[in-house]
Amino acid sequence: MSLQTRLMTAVIGFVSLILVIVAIITSATLGRTMEDQLDQKLSLSAQQHARWASSFDGQQTTAQNVLAGQTVQASGVLFAVLSPLTGASGVIVTSSAEDELTGTLEGLTRQQLQEIVDTLQQSVDTMTDTSPVTVTLTGVGSYRIMALPVGNGAIAVTGLPRDDIQNQLTQLLTVIALATIGGLILLALTTAITIRLGLRPLRAVARTATRVANQQLDRGEVTITERVPAYEADPRTETGLVGAALNKLLDHVNTSLAARQKNEEQMRRFVADASHELRTPLASIRGYSELSLRALRQNPQGADGPDAIESTTSSLERIQAQSLRMTRLVEDLLLLARLDEGRELIYGTVDLTQLALEGLSDARPTGVDHHWVIEVPDEPVTIVGDAGRMHQVVANLLANARTHTPAGTTITLSVGQEGSEAVLRVHDDGPGIDPALRDELFARFARGDSSRARQTGGTGLGLAIVKAIVDGHGGTILATSEPGDTTFTVRLPLTPAATAGTPA
Repeated sequence: MSLQTRLMTAVIGFVSLILVIVAIITSATLGRTMEDQLDQKLSLSAQQHARWASSFDGQQTTAQNVLAGQTVQASGVLFAVLSPLTGASGVIVTSSAEDELTGTLEGLTRQQLQEIVDTLQQSVDTMTDTSPVTVTLTGVGSYRIMALPVGNGAIAVTGLPRDDIQNQLTQLLTVIALATIGGLILLALTTAITIRLGLRPLRAVARTATRVANQQLDRGEVTITERVPAYEADPRTETGLVGAALNKLLDHVNTSLAARQKNEEQMRRFVADASHELRTPLASIRGYSELSLRALRQNPQGADGPDAIESTTSSLERIQAQSLRMTRLVEDLLLLARLDEGRELIYGTVDLTQLALEGLSDARPTGVDHHWVIEVPDEPVTIVGDAGRMHQVVANLLANARTHTPAGTTITLSVGQEGSEAVLRVHDDGPGIDPALRDELFARFARGDSSRARQTGGTGLGLAIVKAIVDGHGGTILATSEPGDTTFTVRLPLTPAATAGTPA
């Protein structure tokens, strides 16, 4: 069954059970109350009749004689006298007259009347006290009777009919039944409408989820635009909260799919760049090795003289140079992989001031057409980190500034301390960074020049390595650039959180 059907069944079932229990308790309580009231009236009538009967002589104590000349207030009162002298006699007082039980009474036969008297006699014989009892008299109905002795062995039996009680209880149960049925019908309609409106956001969630599930999400560029409508995603309600949660989930999934697509594009570009970077030295190695091998085959004894030896030596030198270039590329890729895994850092005390001086000294010979400036404090700035990797950070930032700025550019390297952080800055007054490149400046194989020339393009791994090393030290790197003012700012904690409290 659906949730709506289950909820309606449960609600209507419980309410029906409660109403039935209330009806039973109400009718039982009312019936008991009415029985008590009837017993009180019966007790008064029985005592009155007993007083009347006790004034008669035993030979004259009959029901007719006792009631003769007496005024009985209630209609339908039964009165009988069971006497060993006169036998059984009785009357039922009607609105018109007093009729003898042993005679004709409203169409009853003498046999039926005798059965009534016999029933009264049996009931009286079974009584242990004067408490009222209920008897059913054939052809007359149900009565509450009370028997009291009146002398000379005679017993006066007084009864009052229970028809009014039964009629009132029947009417009450009928009214309760009709009201219950009507109330349950109204409850069913109200519950159905309420539940349907309450579950409407869940149906909207199901429709939205179905549309999203039918989209192709495993390949290509995917954008999830399906959302649960805002009026069905009210977080103030339980069902609306589900819609709001689904919308939030779809936002995260959409962002993840965009990131996945971006990663796929970066991976394709990475594979293309890595393939190109590796193909160039491999092609050089293959060409120079074939040249050297051909020369050796043509002149195994070196008969061609010094020229052949010089050509072979030159080829081997080129092979070595390309091998070193390929080795550096592979080592950079391996370093990035290890840094991503949280490995490769060996912590110790690092003097950033000394590293800056050494890094600038190493960079000067490679950029003699640039102006180099260094700014360091009088006191050394020391951190806990990996000295070798921090030296690589300084070298890569200076190389990046030198490579992407024209001759005559001033490059300034500064070191300082701000609070609990060491700050390293590399500033240049060159043309600045292309705005289209800023979002992926620290991505792998990102280049300021789209060409792959060694003089301008490079491999595009330098800044990626810098960011990985800085992240590994718990620091941050930020690049700000505009024409004539480009600054790379590295902030490093003096003691990384991973090593706080641990001796260097």
